[in-house]
Amino acid sequence: MLSRPEILIVGGGVAGLSLATRLGKSMGKPGKARITLIDKSFSHVWKPMLHCFASGTLSNENDKVNFISQASGHHFEFWPGEVASIDRENREVILSPLLEADGSVILESRRMKYDTIVIAIGSCANDFGTPGVKDHCMSIDNLVEANAFNEKFRMELLRAFANTSELDIAIVGGGATGVQLAAELHKALEIVGPYNLHAFGKAPPKLHVTLLQSGARILPAFPESVSAAAQKELEHIGVTVQTNARVAGADAHGFILKDGSYVPAKLRVWAAGVKAPEVTTAYGGLTINRTGQILVNPNLSSIDDERIFALGDCSFIQDDPLPATAQVAGQQAKHLARYLPAWIEHGRKVPGCVFHNKGAIVALGKYNGWAALPGGTVWGGGISHGFSARMAHLMLYRQHQMELFGYYRGLMSCYSDWVETFVRPSVRLD
Repeated sequence: MLSRPEILIVGGGVAGLSLATRLGKSMGKPGKARITLIDKSFSHVWKPMLHCFASGTLSNENDKVNFISQASGHHFEFWPGEVASIDRENREVILSPLLEADGSVILESRRMKYDTIVIAIGSCANDFGTPGVKDHCMSIDNLVEANAFNEKFRMELLRAFANTSELDIAIVGGGATGVQLAAELHKALEIVGPYNLHAFGKAPPKLHVTLLQSGARILPAFPESVSAAAQKELEHIGVTVQTNARVAGADAHGFILKDGSYVPAKLRVWAAGVKAPEVTTAYGGLTINRTGQILVNPNLSSIDDERIFALGDCSFIQDDPLPATAQVAGQQAKHLARYLPAWIEHGRKVPGCVFHNKGAIVALGKYNGWAALPGGTVWGGGISHGFSARMAHLMLYRQHQMELFGYYRGLMSCYSDWVETFVRPSVRLD
């Protein structure tokens, strides 16, 4: 080992940034190790809120965590870039060149040494090789994609307003992302309505959202009662929900279903399936499954290399598969933050990570929400809905902020967001 252990954390999502922040306090601050976070972006957002950025109902700069600022205040380092491959023999990662939008090189390819590496690069939607999806559909797997969709959404709304026409949007995937995006788009249009869209004698444009789900019901991870209630709520606000709708292909004007029917849509979003980013195939020959997830032991170390750990959506515990959720990623990050220091300093083996299911929450904008909790009563378990569930979803986000910022700075962030509601539009307009 090097005189000062080098810990590389690849990916600044829920798991990666939480782990870097915690290890910075326990090992970076006292000089026990050098912790470096690597990410191709310069800021972090809580992934369960990406649908809000996509719809424009969330655009506050306070909702992004700048990696450079977070590293400076929490005793770790940040390097922008994407790990192109891992040289396990020499314990090095090779970073791709960092490029400007026009393709010019900002930073050449670089090599970084490591003693321990933690891979937390998250996941992306899985198109299952469906023809036309890559060329004609958008996704919202990260902030860049969410902002790109919002730009298209606003421009198409303007076009629909000018032409007094309807804007058709089709979303493939009836999981939490697709369901919440469908509701949030309607919320955005309701907020936009009063902003003088009728100033030239024209009514606000009409929005028609179609949600396509290949299975028998939306929100399959929730109880059937929640799926039925959520579908009823979506249909009440004007969303068309089609279940057992298998997509055979996509083109520039909509989706072709396997039953031969066609769903026209000006904007097409793919939010179905989960897979790891394709770059995992270049990570030093680590064993991956058919969706690209790295196979790990119960203690989150790779089955091929004890110096490499993977957690969150990009990892797969073969004997105990876990869902790709922020809850799982957060618990795994806390586990490694607790036990990695002893392994690095004293060689004590990291114990297996035990996941404690605390339930799931889905919020349909301002319309409704459901919390499915393990157990037998509403607060100790069961299902709650309405305002309490929506607030619980918001509190999860605030909890995440406080874990990163600390209690007092987290409270100030909440206060700042509240003040912003008095001086900023409630929806992104530019």
